[in-house]
Amino acid sequence: MDPSFSPSLYFGSCTGCRKAVYGEGRACRAMGHLFHDTCFTCCVCSEKLTGKPFYTVSGRIYCVKDFMYPGVHPSSEVCNSCGFLLMDMARGKSYHPSCFCCVVCRQSLEGQQFTVDAESRVYCVSDYHKVKAPLCAACREPILPTEGSQGSIRVVSFDRNYHPECYRGEVNLI
Repeated sequence: MDPSFSPSLYFGSCTGCRKAVYGEGRACRAMGHLFHDTCFTCCVCSEKLTGKPFYTVSGRIYCVKDFMYPGVHPSSEVCNSCGFLLMDMARGKSYHPSCFCCVVCRQSLEGQQFTVDAESRVYCVSDYHKVKAPLCAACREPILPTEGSQGSIRVVSFDRNYHPECYRGEVNLI
């Protein structure tokens, strides 16, 4: 026993090293266990975690940086946008709330209407229409929904798309 510590300041055994914990301010309690300050560290980078946020997976302790890095510990939940580990799910696909944004304008889509293309890219509704809208065969402009509308109206004739006002109904059979 270290002579500088009084036996009256014995707090118990450290969960990390199993040695006795003596002295005030030299230990911490986390997850219902007692640790020396020097033993309560990230299992990856050994950063001291006393007084800092941390995560546990299967009994192992991680600092925030190492917990968020994919491949460090077993987890299947990674953000579909940035590839880092998730804390939450968004809209059936896995995204961090800050990553759940339109691929064109980068506007957050949390609580907003959105759509997803065939490659699983997420768009705000207006950018989706601008990027994916069919072009009118007559004027070559995109066929977009009218202001306040959810869908666009178009005429399809011989596999060509037209604005209703651009379609002339002319048929050339040659």
